[in-house]
Amino acid sequence: MKRYVYINDDNLAKDIYCDNRISNRKYTILNFLPKNLWEQFSRFMNQYFLLIACLQLWSLITPVNPASTWGPLILIFAVSSSKEAWDDYNRYLLDKKANEKEIWIVRQGIRKLIQAQDICIGNIVWLRENDEVPCDLLLLGTADPQGFCYVETAALDGETDLKTRSIPSACMGIDVDLLHKIKGVIECPSPNKDIRRFDANMRLFPPFLDNDIFPLTIKNTLLQSCYLRNTEWACGVAVYTGNQTKLGMCRGIAEPKLTAVDAMIDKLTGAVFVFQIVVVIVLGIAGNVFKDKQGRKLWYVQYPKEGPWYELLVIPLRFELLCSIMIPISIKVSLDLAKSLYAKFIDWDVEMVDPETGIRSNAANQAISEDLGQVEYILTDKTGTLTENKMIFKRCCISGRFYGNESGDALTAKVGQFHTRHYPKMKKPLYVLLLVCAWFWRIKTEIFLILTSMHLQCNMKYLTLWSSHLTGKECLWWLGNAKAGNFSSCQKEQMKLFFLLPILIVSGQQVRTFAEAVEQYAQMGLRTLCLAWRKLEEDEYQEWTSMFKEANSTLVDRERRVAEVCQRLERDFEILGVAAIEDRLQEGVPETIEILRKAGINFWMLTGDKMSTAIQIALSCNFVSPEPKGQILIIDGKTEDEVCRSLDRVLLTTRITESESKQDVAFVVDGWALEIALKHYRKPFTELAILSRTAICCRVTPSQKAQLVELLKLCDYRTLAIGDGGNDVRMIQQADIGVGISGREGLQAARAADYSIGKFRFLKRLILVHGRYSYNRTAFLSQYSFYKSFLICFIQIFFSFISGVSGTSLFNTVSLMAYNVFYTSVPVLFSVLDKDLSERTVMQHPQILFDCQSGRLLNPSTFAGWFGRSLFHAIVVFVITIHSYAFEKSVMEEVAMVAVSGCIWLQAFVVALETNSFTIFQHLAIWGNLVGFYAINWIVSSIPTSGMYTIMFRLCEQPSYWITMILIVATGMCPVLALKYLRYTYRPSRINLLQQSERLGGPILSSGIIEPKSRSSLDKDIPTDSVYEPLLSESPSATRRSAGPTQRLDSVQSQSPPHSTHTRKDN
Repeated sequence: MKRYVYINDDNLAKDIYCDNRISNRKYTILNFLPKNLWEQFSRFMNQYFLLIACLQLWSLITPVNPASTWGPLILIFAVSSSKEAWDDYNRYLLDKKANEKEIWIVRQGIRKLIQAQDICIGNIVWLRENDEVPCDLLLLGTADPQGFCYVETAALDGETDLKTRSIPSACMGIDVDLLHKIKGVIECPSPNKDIRRFDANMRLFPPFLDNDIFPLTIKNTLLQSCYLRNTEWACGVAVYTGNQTKLGMCRGIAEPKLTAVDAMIDKLTGAVFVFQIVVVIVLGIAGNVFKDKQGRKLWYVQYPKEGPWYELLVIPLRFELLCSIMIPISIKVSLDLAKSLYAKFIDWDVEMVDPETGIRSNAANQAISEDLGQVEYILTDKTGTLTENKMIFKRCCISGRFYGNESGDALTAKVGQFHTRHYPKMKKPLYVLLLVCAWFWRIKTEIFLILTSMHLQCNMKYLTLWSSHLTGKECLWWLGNAKAGNFSSCQKEQMKLFFLLPILIVSGQQVRTFAEAVEQYAQMGLRTLCLAWRKLEEDEYQEWTSMFKEANSTLVDRERRVAEVCQRLERDFEILGVAAIEDRLQEGVPETIEILRKAGINFWMLTGDKMSTAIQIALSCNFVSPEPKGQILIIDGKTEDEVCRSLDRVLLTTRITESESKQDVAFVVDGWALEIALKHYRKPFTELAILSRTAICCRVTPSQKAQLVELLKLCDYRTLAIGDGGNDVRMIQQADIGVGISGREGLQAARAADYSIGKFRFLKRLILVHGRYSYNRTAFLSQYSFYKSFLICFIQIFFSFISGVSGTSLFNTVSLMAYNVFYTSVPVLFSVLDKDLSERTVMQHPQILFDCQSGRLLNPSTFAGWFGRSLFHAIVVFVITIHSYAFEKSVMEEVAMVAVSGCIWLQAFVVALETNSFTIFQHLAIWGNLVGFYAINWIVSSIPTSGMYTIMFRLCEQPSYWITMILIVATGMCPVLALKYLRYTYRPSRINLLQQSERLGGPILSSGIIEPKSRSSLDKDIPTDSVYEPLLSESPSATRRSAGPTQRLDSVQSQSPPHSTHTRKDN
């Protein structure tokens, strides 16, 4: 659809199009409560707890006060809703500030000062220097006589360099005093989010112009949220307003990403729910049988002779409510809080601050930090990500002569030879072309100074640029008068066409020389550029101009039609030379890649460079080992048959090589062959991707980058994509984890990413330190949350066997609420400070990341260990408590308080046992929480109406109470300590050995070297060592597929079974 904007006439558009009011709010005052509740209850766990809370309102079946569930549920919902409300309120304040900003407009020929939200389509908006653009404008006039202005687009695309914008040719020469009277119509597309295209036409009404149609492009626009810089004033007509601007169309809330840990927790929660249902059914049947067989015979239990029709459901529903605490209601809040702290640790890390720019790392996504520790594939861009994106002119080939050397660049090292020796013999248009390029793109000033020092001067009269995206060529028109000694071909005004071509195909010996130069420079890892030119006659240019104007005025498929017209001139070139530039690697890139490869992470480099250049960069970056340790296999071809044969050959070689495990294999593919492989041979290409540790993809498009990420995700791998430019955004958003580098190409990638860093080398610390710590802590926190819920639930179940299987609760409402919210949650939250190994040790031994990648700390086996521990501790607490007070004249509240006390004491020691590095905060949390337990209960026991009046006072006065606590702790913890001691002594893991070395203060053990092995051996088991897996050994299913086998610590080999291939876990 099209939109017609009438310039300086807002009455025609006021009722059709929206105003300029910006709204990024998610809620309103009226819909906040229902909408937020709908979102909260769209999650299964919240629905489950709401059902339990509603069932507890039925007094006939509830074993405890409904407040025991409603209280924590309301608290959790209140915390989540408050966070949502606060975030939405901040968005409202930002919207309010933008909407109420005062803007000058022209209405009915008079300038007026209005609020930005009152701007309508067709209004002429006046901007002064440093003003923010309030809506999408089409430029009509500027303070510059040539109609240029400069804008800062950092808020739009993240690029910090100023952009040049110009008024349409139709508005050239219109006096500033007449701009407020201008009339016309703009035919433009409907609102869209493409910030790089604006294909429209404009007609000005008489007396300005007589209805001629003029094409418009994105270069004629000022988009919302840009800033006017270095220009005194500019004015434009509003074409898109409010949330229909290009920026407004791009806004939106990103879809949440589900981490591997979250997916495993969901599966474990489902298993717990099934187990709970089985327990409820069994106990419900047992309760009904006991009631019929024994209960009705007891004189003190007055069952009616005939009950209601739902009588058989009463006891099962009671046990459902009693067992509902198996699924911890506080786990989501605890994990959200912990993940927020993980993100803050990344933000606060001073070792990830770029010393050159001062840019700090930033965690935009606070929910996926633990996924950093499970990364298996890293897909990276090259330019600006691995390299500095600083182009240095190193070498060139002109007239068959080679210039430049290893020590200097081609300009500074040979400038004297250029001028004194070869200048008369060389093709001087090469200088003109370099000068025009340097002027237009404003690249290094030294190029301009060196060229002009050669007495080559140009008076620019007309310069324009177009980009042919279909052919990948940038084209420059230059009309001017150039003076360069006796450069006769430029002595009169005429049209010149200069092409910058990445590859030039021309016949002849000279071309072969240049082709050899291109290959030689590419082998050095340099980026090559061929330069050629062609002279046009005036008649040919005029004919072509009319065709170009017609193609440039269409609104449908403008880009293709312009490319077709441009191709009419792309022939009969004269080659000028070959230039080669160096884009140096960033500091620490090879070392970072080497360490991460030792950690079992596979690397794919996705670049737009030519194949030979990409291979050399890959070798320099340690993506693949040099021969004979490494082998590079190339997939090429232009047809389906050629690609098929090449792919089969590479796949067969890779299978043989991987089975022998002697070489580090990498495959190389270009964009054309990749397109064919993904479309027609996806299955063999996927197998090749699984077998190879490294891939180099050349000449790939942004969409192909995203397709490769999706391919690996479909194979159930955890992927991380890293880039620095706008062409990397799709890849970054598609990956499980997106990392953007705040580089010279702007901030667009960094803003679209989950994490942003200043340099590639910080990725090593982001994964090995923050990712690994986050995974370890989350694994412990989640399983501990289930452990403490199982513990109290099993005690309730055991109590039912001595209470007639009636579903009666041992604990009162206050104890249950405090147990879930306070007693057991505070100590474990400080596990976010725990470190099993120092950061230095972690960085020295990247192989220990395998435990995280394979899911060795959170899987059904480790969960079964925590389940067994909770069952054992519940038996200990219940048996000792019941037998200690079986012959005492104690009320049930006293027995319940003793059982709760035993649980709190046990959990304090469990947390202390699982803590690897103590800080003052952890000591305060663990032991201070124990003191707080008694303080709270003393206060409650002093309240006569609490139902616990004087209970804690009486218990604390009894020596038997303290003896019972000591007995519970000793009985519950001694077997656990014994198992850990035996495992630590006779079957130590890599982590145990490194911990021992750290504590003894001795040298850190060597980790060995990882050799690339086959990742296709999916049925082999991993070594049976573990970090902390209570009671049970690890699961054979906790395996991974991507990293190849681990090389064990040298000192472990004598004590551990032979290593084998890691395979992927099924979570």
